[in-house]
Amino acid sequence: MWAAIAIAAVLLLYFVSVYNGLVARRTQAREAWATIDTQLKRRYDLIPNLVETVRGAAKHERETLDAVITARNAAMSAHGTDKSAAENQLTGALKSIFALSESYPTLRANENFLELQREITDTETKIQAARQFYNTVVMALNTQIEQFPSSIIARMFGFTPERFFEIDASEKVAPQVRF
Repeated sequence: MWAAIAIAAVLLLYFVSVYNGLVARRTQAREAWATIDTQLKRRYDLIPNLVETVRGAAKHERETLDAVITARNAAMSAHGTDKSAAENQLTGALKSIFALSESYPTLRANENFLELQREITDTETKIQAARQFYNTVVMALNTQIEQFPSSIIARMFGFTPERFFEIDASEKVAPQVRF
């Protein structure tokens, strides 16, 4: 009888341990996504200042500037699975605006532009690090959800795999500026 109680206690402890591990990983994934959101908010706040600085130096580049603003607005309003695609589009638009600076020496010399460029570059680096951390956490969570025997517990409590933050093919291509 004591052996049966001991086995039941060990199984219960294992069950609780796996459940708590799943909860911890899911919470960590949510926190990692919140970190991405924080950096994206910083990026969104910097973009209008960058656009205004460029607008002053490159007045006839309205199409590129409008594309950046449109991409920013789309990224800010995107949710769920659309968030990655919208963020990728915004990243491409920002690359275009920085490529524009190569054609405008006065813009490259503008202190406000240089500072904004540094801030956005720093933010982009932080976003990449946050995405990498998020994907690492999601990988650990998804692996635990799919591995036996934790998959049984995950299924019992409705744990589902999270989506990775992925880039699309357009972000892998350098932007081209044409005049």
